[in-house]
Amino acid sequence: MFARELANAEICYDPKHFAMLAAVEREHFWFVARNRLIVGLIARYFPTATSFLEIGCGTGTVLSAIADSRPWRRLTASELHSTGLREARRRLGERATFVQLDARSIPAREVFDVVGAFDVIEHIAEDEEVLTAMSEAARRGGGVILAVPQHPFLWSDFDEKAHHVRRYRRGELEQKTEKAGMRVVFSGSYTALLFPLMATSRLLRGRTKANRKVVEQKDIVPVEFRLPRMLNAFARSLLQMEVSATLAGARFPFGGSRIVVAIKG
Repeated sequence: MFARELANAEICYDPKHFAMLAAVEREHFWFVARNRLIVGLIARYFPTATSFLEIGCGTGTVLSAIADSRPWRRLTASELHSTGLREARRRLGERATFVQLDARSIPAREVFDVVGAFDVIEHIAEDEEVLTAMSEAARRGGGVILAVPQHPFLWSDFDEKAHHVRRYRRGELEQKTEKAGMRVVFSGSYTALLFPLMATSRLLRGRTKANRKVVEQKDIVPVEFRLPRMLNAFARSLLQMEVSATLAGARFPFGGSRIVVAIKG
Protein backbone atom coordinates (compact mmCIF):
# COMPACT_ATOMS: atom_id res chain seq x y z
CA MET A 1 0.00 0.00 0.00
CA PHE A 2 2.78 2.46 0.89
CA ALA A 3 4.50 2.00 -2.46
CA ARG A 4 1.22 2.64 -4.27
CA GLU A 5 0.57 5.73 -2.19
CA LEU A 6 4.04 7.11 -2.91
CA ALA A 7 3.54 6.58 -6.60
CA ASN A 8 0.34 8.63 -6.48
CA ALA A 9 1.45 11.11 -3.81
CA GLU A 10 0.78 14.21 -5.85
CA ILE A 11 -2.91 13.30 -5.94
CA CYS A 12 -3.04 14.02 -2.21
CA TYR A 13 -0.73 17.01 -2.14
CA ASP A 14 1.59 18.74 -4.55
CA PRO A 15 5.14 18.67 -3.06
CA LYS A 16 6.13 21.93 -4.75
CA HIS A 17 3.80 23.77 -2.36
CA PHE A 18 6.19 23.06 0.53
CA ALA A 19 8.64 25.74 -0.61
CA MET A 20 5.86 28.34 -0.76
CA LEU A 21 4.64 27.38 2.71
CA ALA A 22 8.12 27.48 4.22
CA ALA A 23 8.52 31.03 2.94
CA VAL A 24 5.34 32.41 4.54
CA GLU A 25 4.52 30.34 7.64
CA ARG A 26 6.73 32.10 10.19
CA GLU A 27 4.98 35.47 9.83
CA HIS A 28 1.69 34.75 8.11
CA PHE A 29 -1.37 35.63 10.22
CA TRP A 30 -3.17 32.32 9.65
CA PHE A 31 -0.29 30.04 10.67
CA VAL A 32 0.95 32.10 13.62
CA ALA A 33 -2.43 32.32 15.34
CA ARG A 34 -3.37 28.72 14.53
CA ASN A 35 -0.13 27.46 16.10
CA ARG A 36 -1.01 29.29 19.31
CA LEU A 37 -4.50 27.77 19.31
CA ILE A 38 -3.18 24.24 18.77
CA VAL A 39 -0.54 24.61 21.49
CA GLY A 40 -3.14 26.06 23.88
CA LEU A 41 -5.56 23.18 23.30
CA ILE A 42 -2.83 20.60 23.82
CA ALA A 43 -1.91 22.30 27.10
CA ARG A 44 -5.54 22.24 28.23
CA TYR A 45 -6.59 18.74 27.25
CA PHE A 46 -3.26 16.89 27.42
CA PRO A 47 -1.35 18.68 30.21
CA THR A 48 0.81 15.69 31.15
CA ALA A 49 1.54 14.44 27.61
CA THR A 50 5.19 13.72 26.87
CA SER A 51 4.95 12.12 23.42
CA PHE A 52 3.43 13.50 20.23
CA LEU A 53 3.06 12.22 16.68
CA GLU A 54 2.15 14.60 13.87
CA ILE A 55 0.57 13.13 10.75
CA GLY A 56 1.48 15.10 7.64
CA CYS A 57 3.95 17.44 9.31
CA GLY A 58 4.63 19.42 6.12
CA THR A 59 7.43 21.89 6.76
CA GLY A 60 7.31 21.33 10.53
CA THR A 61 5.85 24.70 11.51
CA VAL A 62 3.24 23.27 13.89
CA LEU A 63 5.54 20.69 15.43
CA SER A 64 8.15 23.39 16.00
CA ALA A 65 5.64 25.42 18.02
CA ILE A 66 4.66 22.28 19.94
CA ALA A 67 8.33 21.49 20.62
CA ASP A 68 8.82 24.98 22.06
CA SER A 69 5.80 24.69 24.36
CA ARG A 70 7.18 22.21 26.95
CA PRO A 71 9.83 19.53 27.44
CA TRP A 72 8.84 16.48 25.39
CA ARG A 73 10.19 12.97 25.80
CA ARG A 74 9.36 12.03 22.21
CA LEU A 75 8.31 14.07 19.18
CA THR A 76 7.74 12.30 15.88
CA ALA A 77 7.16 14.04 12.56
CA SER A 78 5.58 11.94 9.82
CA GLU A 79 4.97 12.90 6.21
CA LEU A 80 4.21 11.10 2.97
CA HIS A 81 6.45 13.38 0.92
CA SER A 82 10.22 13.36 1.37
CA THR A 83 10.26 17.04 0.29
CA GLY A 84 8.23 17.99 3.34
CA LEU A 85 10.37 15.87 5.64
CA ARG A 86 13.50 17.67 4.45
CA GLU A 87 11.93 21.05 5.23
CA ALA A 88 10.76 19.80 8.64
CA ARG A 89 14.18 18.40 9.50
CA ARG A 90 15.73 21.74 8.58
CA ARG A 91 13.37 23.49 10.99
CA LEU A 92 13.32 21.01 13.89
CA GLY A 93 16.81 19.51 13.78
CA GLU A 94 17.32 16.83 16.39
CA ARG A 95 14.28 17.77 18.44
CA ALA A 96 12.16 15.22 16.54
CA THR A 97 12.29 11.85 14.83
CA PHE A 98 11.25 11.86 11.17
CA VAL A 99 9.40 9.04 9.41
CA GLN A 100 7.81 8.63 6.00
CA LEU A 101 4.49 6.80 6.19
CA ASP A 102 0.99 6.36 4.83
CA ALA A 103 -1.47 7.95 7.27
CA ARG A 104 -4.04 5.23 6.61
CA SER A 105 -1.72 2.60 8.06
CA ILE A 106 0.28 3.95 11.01
CA PRO A 107 2.68 1.26 12.33
CA ALA A 108 2.10 2.11 16.01
CA ARG A 109 -0.35 0.84 18.63
CA GLU A 110 -0.98 2.85 21.82
CA VAL A 111 2.44 4.50 21.61
CA PHE A 112 1.76 8.26 21.69
CA ASP A 113 0.02 10.48 24.23
CA VAL A 114 -1.23 12.76 21.45
CA VAL A 115 -1.58 12.34 17.70
CA GLY A 116 -2.25 15.41 15.56
CA ALA A 117 -3.18 16.10 11.94
CA PHE A 118 -3.49 19.71 10.83
CA ASP A 119 -5.07 20.34 7.43
CA VAL A 120 -4.15 16.85 6.29
CA ILE A 121 -7.10 14.46 6.23
CA GLU A 122 -9.12 16.59 3.82
CA HIS A 123 -6.55 15.48 1.22
CA ILE A 124 -7.29 11.79 1.76
CA ALA A 125 -10.37 10.02 0.40
CA GLU A 126 -10.21 7.40 3.17
CA ASP A 127 -10.32 9.89 6.05
CA GLU A 128 -12.08 7.43 8.33
CA GLU A 129 -9.20 4.97 7.90
CA VAL A 130 -6.80 7.73 8.95
CA LEU A 131 -8.86 8.59 12.03
CA THR A 132 -8.98 4.92 13.05
CA ALA A 133 -5.20 4.61 12.58
CA MET A 134 -4.64 7.77 14.65
CA SER A 135 -6.87 6.42 17.42
CA GLU A 136 -4.98 3.13 17.44
CA ALA A 137 -1.64 4.96 17.67
CA ALA A 138 -2.79 6.95 20.73
CA ARG A 139 -2.58 5.67 24.28
CA ARG A 140 -5.74 5.29 26.36
CA GLY A 141 -6.32 8.54 28.17
CA GLY A 142 -4.48 10.34 25.39
CA GLY A 143 -6.08 11.33 22.14
CA VAL A 144 -6.02 13.33 18.96
CA ILE A 145 -6.20 16.94 17.82
CA LEU A 146 -7.38 17.74 14.31
CA ALA A 147 -7.75 20.76 12.04
CA VAL A 148 -9.63 20.69 8.73
CA PRO A 149 -11.20 23.18 6.32
CA GLN A 150 -14.96 23.44 6.74
CA HIS A 151 -18.12 24.65 4.94
CA PRO A 152 -18.50 23.00 1.51
CA PHE A 153 -19.99 26.19 0.07
CA LEU A 154 -16.51 27.76 0.36
CA TRP A 155 -15.15 25.28 -2.18
CA SER A 156 -13.06 27.14 -4.75
CA ASP A 157 -10.22 26.76 -7.21
CA PHE A 158 -7.81 26.90 -4.26
CA ASP A 159 -9.29 23.66 -2.86
CA GLU A 160 -8.85 22.03 -6.26
CA LYS A 161 -5.27 23.22 -6.61
CA ALA A 162 -4.52 22.01 -3.07
CA HIS A 163 -5.92 18.56 -3.98
CA HIS A 164 -8.59 18.71 -1.30
CA VAL A 165 -11.09 15.86 -1.41
CA ARG A 166 -13.61 17.71 0.74
CA ARG A 167 -14.41 20.63 3.00
CA TYR A 168 -16.15 19.29 6.10
CA ARG A 169 -19.77 19.92 6.97
CA ARG A 170 -20.47 21.04 10.52
CA GLY A 171 -20.58 17.94 12.73
CA GLU A 172 -19.05 15.63 10.11
CA LEU A 173 -15.56 15.44 11.60
CA GLU A 174 -16.94 14.97 15.11
CA GLN A 175 -19.13 12.10 13.95
CA LYS A 176 -16.27 10.36 12.14
CA THR A 177 -13.92 10.87 15.10
CA GLU A 178 -16.38 9.26 17.50
CA LYS A 179 -16.93 6.41 15.04
CA ALA A 180 -13.16 5.80 15.26
CA GLY A 181 -13.55 5.15 19.00
CA MET A 182 -12.84 8.53 20.59
CA ARG A 183 -14.83 11.03 22.63
CA VAL A 184 -14.90 14.60 21.37
CA VAL A 185 -14.11 17.08 24.16
CA PHE A 186 -13.61 20.21 22.07
CA SER A 187 -15.00 21.40 18.77
CA GLY A 188 -14.76 24.94 17.48
CA SER A 189 -14.16 27.10 14.44
CA TYR A 190 -11.05 29.03 13.53
CA THR A 191 -10.87 32.27 11.49
CA ALA A 192 -14.40 33.25 12.50
CA LEU A 193 -13.57 36.96 12.75
CA LEU A 194 -12.13 36.97 9.25
CA PHE A 195 -14.81 34.69 7.87
CA PRO A 196 -16.80 37.36 5.96
CA LEU A 197 -13.68 38.43 4.06
CA MET A 198 -12.63 34.86 3.40
CA ALA A 199 -16.09 33.85 2.20
CA THR A 200 -16.31 36.86 -0.10
CA SER A 201 -12.86 36.14 -1.56
CA ARG A 202 -13.61 32.48 -2.20
CA LEU A 203 -17.09 33.00 -3.58
CA LEU A 204 -15.97 35.74 -5.95
CA ARG A 205 -13.36 33.42 -7.41
CA GLY A 206 -16.14 30.99 -8.20
CA ARG A 207 -15.87 27.76 -10.10
CA THR A 208 -16.59 28.80 -13.65
CA LYS A 209 -15.14 26.87 -16.57
CA ALA A 210 -12.84 29.77 -17.32
CA ASN A 211 -11.56 29.79 -13.76
CA ARG A 212 -10.93 26.05 -13.80
CA LYS A 213 -8.93 26.51 -17.00
CA VAL A 214 -6.72 29.03 -15.19
CA VAL A 215 -6.20 26.54 -12.38
CA GLU A 216 -4.96 23.97 -14.89
CA GLN A 217 -2.62 26.43 -16.57
CA LYS A 218 -0.75 27.94 -13.65
CA ASP A 219 -0.13 27.78 -9.92
CA ILE A 220 -2.49 29.93 -7.93
CA VAL A 221 -1.28 31.39 -4.66
CA PRO A 222 -4.38 32.29 -2.63
CA VAL A 223 -4.87 35.99 -2.03
CA GLU A 224 -4.71 35.28 1.72
CA PHE A 225 -1.00 34.40 1.26
CA ARG A 226 -0.21 37.62 -0.58
CA LEU A 227 -1.25 40.27 1.94
CA PRO A 228 0.74 43.49 2.40
CA ARG A 229 2.74 43.59 5.62
CA MET A 230 0.41 46.01 7.45
CA LEU A 231 -2.71 44.07 6.49
CA ASN A 232 -1.07 40.82 7.55
CA ALA A 233 -0.22 42.37 10.94
CA PHE A 234 -3.83 43.55 11.37
CA ALA A 235 -5.24 40.13 10.45
CA ARG A 236 -2.80 38.45 12.83
CA SER A 237 -3.87 40.72 15.70
CA LEU A 238 -7.53 39.99 14.96
CA LEU A 239 -6.97 36.24 14.93
CA GLN A 240 -4.90 36.40 18.11
CA MET A 241 -7.94 38.02 19.76
CA GLU A 242 -10.10 35.19 18.44
CA VAL A 243 -7.69 32.56 19.75
CA SER A 244 -7.65 34.22 23.18
CA ALA A 245 -11.46 34.16 23.22
CA THR A 246 -11.54 30.50 22.15
CA LEU A 247 -9.05 29.44 24.82
CA ALA A 248 -11.14 31.40 27.36
CA GLY A 249 -14.22 29.35 26.44
CA ALA A 250 -15.84 31.10 23.46
CA ARG A 251 -17.11 28.95 20.57
CA PHE A 252 -17.71 30.23 17.06
CA PRO A 253 -20.30 28.45 14.85
CA PHE A 254 -18.55 29.32 11.60
CA GLY A 255 -15.02 29.88 10.31
CA GLY A 256 -12.64 28.68 7.64
CA SER A 257 -11.44 25.76 9.76
CA ARG A 258 -12.83 23.29 12.27
CA ILE A 259 -10.63 22.25 15.21
CA VAL A 260 -11.50 19.07 17.13
CA VAL A 261 -9.92 17.47 20.18
CA ALA A 262 -10.89 13.93 21.19
CA ILE A 263 -9.92 11.58 24.01
CA LYS A 264 -9.36 7.85 23.63
CA GLY A 265 -11.20 5.98 26.37
